[in-house]
Amino acid sequence: MTRCQAKQKWEKLGKIYEPDGRRPDMLSHAAVPVCYRIGGDVYRVFFSTRDAQQRSSTYSATFSLSKPQEVLEVGEQPVVGPGSPGSFDDAGAMATAILKVGTDLLLYYIGWNRGVSVPFRNSIGLAVSRDGGTAFEKLHPGPILDRSQFDPCFTASCHVLEREGGYTMWYLSGLRWERDEIGNFKHFYHIKTAESPDAKVWQRTGQVAIDFKDDSEHAISVPRVIKTGAGYSMWYSYRGDRYRIGYAESVDGLSWSRMDDLIELAPSIEDWDSEMICYPFVFEHGSDLFMLYNGNSYGKTGFGLARLQR
Repeated sequence: MTRCQAKQKWEKLGKIYEPDGRRPDMLSHAAVPVCYRIGGDVYRVFFSTRDAQQRSSTYSATFSLSKPQEVLEVGEQPVVGPGSPGSFDDAGAMATAILKVGTDLLLYYIGWNRGVSVPFRNSIGLAVSRDGGTAFEKLHPGPILDRSQFDPCFTASCHVLEREGGYTMWYLSGLRWERDEIGNFKHFYHIKTAESPDAKVWQRTGQVAIDFKDDSEHAISVPRVIKTGAGYSMWYSYRGDRYRIGYAESVDGLSWSRMDDLIELAPSIEDWDSEMICYPFVFEHGSDLFMLYNGNSYGKTGFGLARLQR
């Protein structure tokens, strides 16, 4: 494919939300934000919080693009929370993708357990809302995408898009754990694809969408895909030392070319996003592209908004 030479200059519009500790299960973090349009320029955002034991719950908030830093409403109850003891999500349920199918709103979420030999294990669960996104119900007691012959350690953050003949999911695939030079575990994961006729039951082939560019990387996560006139665009997080946001293009949505150097969205000198920029959610509104993203400490400092300068 022909490489696009245009730089993507993202204008930061400021931080939108950071948890204020109003509830015991939202003491910190507003991680991995995803959103959908309610009406006009008002959007509902789903994000994951943590309690004192670091368990995760998914909450929602609404905001207007005209005044994004004036949050209109924050949910009083979690949309989805940790499951029962022994379940795949007993340590947390973190929203990762949202998709409308007919009159249903599907919320894909990361369910996780604490590990014994390694720190954690993730998989992907599914919840559904039939009232426009106010209340959600978990569809199954177990995950819809778990570790397999293609994903030996775990699965996690994903994005789902309707395409001709069905749906495609781009998801995080955990490959292995290694100990670093000081004895701590380091996880290795990249992005693979899966296909589905109904957005609920998924088939995998092990095809890699975004792989490591060199030995300095060990984590590629939170893919976000938009259909364009020429094919598909994807934004994602990639990490060596600290997370940054990368970009790739594809003609068919399966084979991708990384173009990370096109992204101009750098950490601030001194602010909530001074150490890292991660976990993008890119969406279209009119002729504009917006990006929700997290900053320092994987969302501990909340999430903000940026707009692509045309």
